[in-house]
Amino acid sequence: MEVIRLKTTKRIELVDITSKVEEVVSKSKIKEGVCFLFCPHTTAGLTINENYDSAVRQDITQTLTKLLPPDKDYSHTEGNADSHIKSSIFGSSLVIFIENSRLCFGAWQGVFFCEGDGPRVREVWIKIISDIKD
Repeated sequence: MEVIRLKTTKRIELVDITSKVEEVVSKSKIKEGVCFLFCPHTTAGLTINENYDSAVRQDITQTLTKLLPPDKDYSHTEGNADSHIKSSIFGSSLVIFIENSRLCFGAWQGVFFCEGDGPRVREVWIKIISDIKD
């Protein structure tokens, strides 16, 4: 298992980690297989979305803040209930195919770490499995 460590800078943000995941895939030397990503945090998640235009990230974070404001009357009293809900919307894991030693994406796609309760130091865990059996 490989670990990507990152430090977020805002309460809610989407951080493009595509190049970091690609580095792990490249280092693995696996030509064909599957890349599993897992976020071990209850107030953050992962998603695949457009990474060409940064306005998409802004639209996502602004919309989530409007739908799930941090100051709403939630039952969870630690002050981050909205972050737990945002995390559940994004999900904690992703699976991406690897072909020819590269992640398989559609046009404009990238991998994002979705911070819901930052700024914090976070991790993404990565496991790569080869299709080839020895």
